[in-house]
Amino acid sequence: MPRVDTRSLTDAVERLADRLRAAPQSALTRGAAADGLALARELATLAQRLEFGAETAARRTLPDAGVFAVGDQLAVAGHDLVAALRAAPGEDAEPVLEEALRAVETVRL
Repeated sequence: MPRVDTRSLTDAVERLADRLRAAPQSALTRGAAADGLALARELATLAQRLEFGAETAARRTLPDAGVFAVGDQLAVAGHDLVAALRAAPGEDAEPVLEEALRAVETVRL
């Protein structure tokens, strides 16, 4: 089965990460950083689930590195997920890609 097309996920994650990197401290502390970290954690969990199985993903949590690092954390988590999606068989990757896109679409920064 062909590999999934991850461009839409990469583009969406990069846009959000850039917004977080450019956001003023006041916006970050009012909730943008928390929303970004929650999304980064969700994407990291999806990547771990693809790579190692659900049991391992439930034990590893992306740490809170502070409001000024969350844009980079989101970008890294997104790129890790894309790498995991590309390595996974299409039938495993497609539902995870759809779940990730839904998660990204719900975040408004």
